[in-house]
Amino acid sequence: METLEQPVDQLTTWSEKGMALVMTYGPKVLVALLVLWVGTLLIRMLAKVLNKVLDRRGVEPTLKRFLHSLVTISLRVLLFLTVIQMMGVATTSFVAIVGAAGLAVGLALQGTLANFAGGTLILLFKPYKVGDLIDAQGVLGTVKEIQIFTTILLTSENKTAIIPNGPMANGNIINYSAEGRMRVDLTMGVAYGQPLEKVREVLDKVMREEPLVLQTPAPSVTVNKLNLEGIELAVRPWCDPKDYWTVYFGVLEKGIIALQAAGIEGPRPSMHITQ
Repeated sequence: METLEQPVDQLTTWSEKGMALVMTYGPKVLVALLVLWVGTLLIRMLAKVLNKVLDRRGVEPTLKRFLHSLVTISLRVLLFLTVIQMMGVATTSFVAIVGAAGLAVGLALQGTLANFAGGTLILLFKPYKVGDLIDAQGVLGTVKEIQIFTTILLTSENKTAIIPNGPMANGNIINYSAEGRMRVDLTMGVAYGQPLEKVREVLDKVMREEPLVLQTPAPSVTVNKLNLEGIELAVRPWCDPKDYWTVYFGVLEKGIIALQAAGIEGPRPSMHITQ
């Protein structure tokens, strides 16, 4: 028959075990909670500092939001692992699982990750920006949009070209808009025997009267080479990059009309005698 002393003894035993657990794990839990509180405050402060640094550097809003989320989430995961480890929970297996999962995802998405890394570099270092005329990956066009994975160009034929940022970041890029002005390379021809000074005067006048042609640097007309048909001239006006094709075709057409009006003869076809 159970006596009264037995429940009292069990209660005393449980109390002693409970006190032992509190004495063993209580300080660890308190320290872990303190670390969690301080760590959370530090993460918030670091996030604010990061935002200010990104604002000063003029980072694109899309990249700014992504970097902010990446840094804060990574630090919170690290803080969580630190806290539970301080409480006596083994984290080795958990870290191994996370690492293996990360490796598997990285291998599966290596192409996408390369494009993401390229987009991050482009948005950070800004080799080009929206509105620039660039030549990259065999495509000449105006930058319409820079996304985190792709860059969208609008070509002169009004075609939309979507180029992955991985090759864009690792390939050659010619930015025609970086300096704010661009030289238009035209070639025109006249027949042998035509007065070159008059030819130069006519073409100079055409370029001076063209409103989209910049006068600094000054446009030029020089002899490029001698052909069988006549003299080839290098006509070099300067313009804003966005006006390139307008200036190209405008000066070419007006130049031909002006030369004809001035009585300047064009190149003459050469005669080829075949047997």
